[in-house]
Amino acid sequence: MKKINVAVIGCGNIAKGAHIPPYVQHPNVNITYFCDIIPERADEMVEKYGGTAVYDYKELLNKEDIDCVSVCTHNDSHAPISIDFMRAGKDVLCEKPAARTLPEALEMQKVAHETGQILNIGVVNRFGVYNNAVKKMIDDGALGEVFHVYASFRAHRSIPGLGGDFTTKAKSGGGALIDWGVHYLDLILYCCGEPDVKNVTGQAFSKLGVDMENYVFEKMWADRTLNLDGVYDVDDSVTGMVRTTGPVISFNGAWAQNIGEAEAFIDFMGDKGGIRLNYLGYFTYYTARDGKLVTEVIDELDAGNFYAAEVDSFIECVQTRELNQAHIDRTIMASKVIDAIYRSSELGTEVAVG
Repeated sequence: MKKINVAVIGCGNIAKGAHIPPYVQHPNVNITYFCDIIPERADEMVEKYGGTAVYDYKELLNKEDIDCVSVCTHNDSHAPISIDFMRAGKDVLCEKPAARTLPEALEMQKVAHETGQILNIGVVNRFGVYNNAVKKMIDDGALGEVFHVYASFRAHRSIPGLGGDFTTKAKSGGGALIDWGVHYLDLILYCCGEPDVKNVTGQAFSKLGVDMENYVFEKMWADRTLNLDGVYDVDDSVTGMVRTTGPVISFNGAWAQNIGEAEAFIDFMGDKGGIRLNYLGYFTYYTARDGKLVTEVIDELDAGNFYAAEVDSFIECVQTRELNQAHIDRTIMASKVIDAIYRSSELGTEVAVG
């Protein structure tokens, strides 16, 4: 089988930890280029894995030794980079969220249709073994009618890179909701069979990180971008409700809260049974059987590697031209929901989702 040539655009943590290793381990893949606007990052990857270092992605658009790319840059460049490569005839795996704003994500989808190129979004939870086991149980009717799903994604004080790109709306598009919430909302929609979304109501809060100089934190990831002279104008917590043609979805999320507990789970509640799915982990099934309450802990599956499964599936899409569960057409709804939640928060009213 012909080798697939890949370029990795952006060589930061998500590329180094999630995209590059599966490509390197794939028997039918060559990484031909590593690109980053910080030269030493690209150089480091070339020194470790081979290939060629490039510091401006536009130099790669017309290269014939590239079949597809992984876009692992920050949110504000997802759309322009992905669109440029699709128009240059390359397939794209773009990290989540699809884009900084809904109009950008919709333009990406439009260009994918116009060019016929593959555009997958890095909603990696769609490839999780336990997550797909939950989806199968729902599809098979083990929960009956799933009427309500509740998600909690909350940390004590864990705002990333205070004052940097993560907390600057013009760069990131938002905070806890677009960064963490996208995973939960997309996974819920996936497990519940992609119901149409009717309307949302939500409220996003920017409270704990605003006084950056006096913000006391438990931990800070992306701390290399810490900049107390920078900007903090994103949500550090969010709550809301989403009405769909299937279940009602409610959620609470926080990068930072004045509660010293962390939560990361999704509850799927049906009229015959329920499931608590521990994020990135096992799940517990609750039901009644033969006149007794039953609790079954499902924790013995081979969880595998989400990112390897995502990359392997993307390469298969490139080879076969078949669309998988991460294609933009199947994941755009999360962008629509997030956009509507932010608009609902700004307007103080319920917002319809088109």
